[in-house]
Parts: sequence; structure tokens; C-alpha cells
Amino acid sequence: MLTPTLRNGLKAYGIGARVRALRLKKKMGLVELGRHTGLSAALLSKIERGQLFPTLPTLLRIALVFGVGLDYFFAGSREKPVIGIVRRKDRLRFRDRPGARESAYEFESLDFPAVERRLNAYFAEFLPLPPERLQPHQHPGGEFIYVLGGTLSVHIGDEEHALAGGDSIYFDSSVPHAYRRRGGRSCTAVVVTPA
Repeated sequence: MLTPTLRNGLKAYGIGARVRALRLKKKMGLVELGRHTGLSAALLSKIERGQLFPTLPTLLRIALVFGVGLDYFFAGSREKPVIGIVRRKDRLRFRDRPGARESAYEFESLDFPAVERRLNAYFAEFLPLPPERLQPHQHPGGEFIYVLGGTLSVHIGDEEHALAGGDSIYFDSSVPHAYRRRGGRSCTAVVVTPA
């Protein structure tokens, strides 16, 4: 059973509509497509109407009939601009290091339904952690942080920068960096990184 988040994510690709468009372009009925693929007309109809999402082997059977690759169903020109809406209730929370005993922060993706995105945006809640326990990380590109509330220490290389609510920072994220909450107040921020 698919969760609403997964169902909406798959629906965004419009796989059923693409299958239907290919079939109609070839002036082929569901029964005829079924004969070529070995799939029932009822199953193909459910796929086209978005009531059922095909497995990759099933989708490959359909793709082979029309002489297209699997990428046809997941990439290419879009009729609509990329839009991804995330409702607060649908966000999932993750720790910075899964399974670790201590964590510097927990985060929630703010843009996960948007496919082919050029950046990643997160809501982060920073946790109290002694400076000696910080584990710096690095990644290509840049990083932007906007502090919503509390005080955040951002360690970049050998420097430490204190940011309060309303402050922001942009930095070269190929330099090792780490974060920690300062003080007893809750500290939250929006973090943007390259995709």
C-alpha cells in the first residue's frame, strides 16, 4: 500500500498519461497493447488512469512496444513547470547521522516532491552538542542558512560564527563545516544546499 506522499510523488510523473499518449499516437487499442506486452487490458487501463503504478519490468514491457526507453516516462519535456508543495503534516524528520547516539541536528525536507530540482531546502532543528563532539562535513557547492529562532554556531574551517534569529549566512560548503545550538533556547533554521 502506497502512502499519500509516495502516491503524489509518483502521480507527478504522469506515467499513465504518457502510456495513453503513446498508445493513441500508434492508434492502438488496450487489447492490442495487451497482446504485445502480455499484460491484460484491465491492468493497462488502470495504469493509464493512474489507479495503478506499474513496476519497472511492467513499464519496460510497454516501453519496448513503443520503442522508447524508461527515461521517456521520467524525464523529457514538461507540460507544466516543476512545482512541489510540501504540507507540514507530510514532512518526515531525520537525524543528521542515522543510528548515531548523538546528533547535532534533525532535519525535514521542504522540497522532496519536486523532481529535477536544482537545490535542496530543509527545515532544521539544532540540538545541544559540546563543540568537541562536532563532526564536520563537506560537499561541493555552497550552502545558505537562515536562522528562524535561537542562536546557532556555524563552524567553517577554523572559524566560528554565531547567528541569531533573522541572521543568515552563505558559505563555500567544500570547506569542512559543522553546526551546533548555543544556549538553552530551541534553535531552528532553513538550510539550502545544491541538489
